[in-house]
Amino acid sequence: MSVVPAEVLPGGGRVVPEPARGTAGLAPAARLWPSLAAVYRAQLSRARVARIPLLFVATFQSVGITVMMRGVVDSTGEARSVVAGSSVLVVAYVALNLLAQYFGQLRASGGLDHYATLPVPPAAVVLGAAAAYASFTVPGTLVTAVFGCVLFGLPLGSLWILLAVIPLAGAALSGLGAACGLLAPRPELATLLGQLGMSAALLLGVLPADRMPEIVRLARDLLPSTYGVEAYARTFGAHPDWAVVLVDLGVCAGVGVVSLAAATWAYRRAAVR
Repeated sequence: MSVVPAEVLPGGGRVVPEPARGTAGLAPAARLWPSLAAVYRAQLSRARVARIPLLFVATFQSVGITVMMRGVVDSTGEARSVVAGSSVLVVAYVALNLLAQYFGQLRASGGLDHYATLPVPPAAVVLGAAAAYASFTVPGTLVTAVFGCVLFGLPLGSLWILLAVIPLAGAALSGLGAACGLLAPRPELATLLGQLGMSAALLLGVLPADRMPEIVRLARDLLPSTYGVEAYARTFGAHPDWAVVLVDLGVCAGVGVVSLAAATWAYRRAAVR
């Protein structure tokens, strides 16, 4: 009796090629920048309705502080500090206060589980949310800056520096706000930390540094938004020292990288629990 291979018999089963028996390959991991853009658009559309009233409150608050300080300051140098501090305060309100509340509620409600199932890097979630919230600070910051310059008689030609101050100070404060929200064990504590951070930005950023005690000045130097305030205030002079301005902006950028990295680590830590 001879043995005939199955391949030559009519209707015989075909041998499955060896590569076809292997497991199908996994899809490639999502890249950072496309994922960041997707998270940014989603957060922007979500926050457009929910956060605009709060942004109006932040702008109204900063404008009110500017008006209140009009009867207190009595020199051009102090006026520069007040206008710059009030403008950056809008960024602090959104980046510290609202972002801490958002991530605190997201962690408490289990919303992090939704993001954990998406094929996006953790850094894209943190950076996308921070960028979306920071985008809403642009109109309020510009309104406050223009109003303050008109009120105190300062030149409007320095407004262009806000194009650098807003994103850099926003990145530094957004990272801190996100980290506070993700590390706080309860959403109430996240809200408290955000409020305390905003209060620090208000007291240490708006009030002129010359009138503060030495120990308060040291605390002021530890607040990242201070360097954004100083960078903006220096540009009001007739001959600004651009080297010092760049150093202040560089400090904001450095703190922003560190704080956003800390927020990304906090996100990973909270998502796996």
